[in-house]
Amino acid sequence: IPESGHKYYLQFSTEDSRTGEDAGNCLATVLYPRKKSAPIVSIKCSHTKDQKEIQKEDNRIYQRIRHQSKPITGNNIPDSYGNIEPALEPVWALAVAGSSSIMWEKSTETLGYFLAQVKSVKQWIRKDDFVEFDYTVLLHEIPTQEIISCHMRLRWLPRHPLKVKHFCAAESRGVDEGSGAESGSAAAPSAEKGADF
Repeated sequence: IPESGHKYYLQFSTEDSRTGEDAGNCLATVLYPRKKSAPIVSIKCSHTKDQKEIQKEDNRIYQRIRHQSKPITGNNIPDSYGNIEPALEPVWALAVAGSSSIMWEKSTETLGYFLAQVKSVKQWIRKDDFVEFDYTVLLHEIPTQEIISCHMRLRWLPRHPLKVKHFCAAESRGVDEGSGAESGSAAAPSAEKGADF
């Protein structure tokens, strides 16, 4: 599109990352603006999984996290053999969801990202109903093959949008930008204890 950028039309299927079951089909348009900014995405999906089932699964994960006897911590998820301890599966699921907002923000027409590993995770104990985690995630940059380290603060409560703040640093490029006020990101630093990086 002259003066605007390149627009792509996509049709793709989705699957449940845990079970591998078909989760639906999607149609999307993606506009990569000429100026450096996040892509503009419009997406419509037909879900094969019942929304009540999705809410039940979210609630199951949430209850599992909330009823731990002590704060969850972990390192190297998955391990060098690709294994994830069952107790850390909810933490991994949240890392996948949270890091997708970072990947969306950082992606360009020529660069893409995949979550390679959670280097470390620590749960913050809160007085309200939200769950909150600090992550250090490693993103695999394609096609450069670089590994980008990002610090991510994630806050979640079922039936509420996931809130993600992040700060990424790349060795070859120095300090990269952090999150702003776009959807899925906290618009301003939180005043809660332990919320600043």
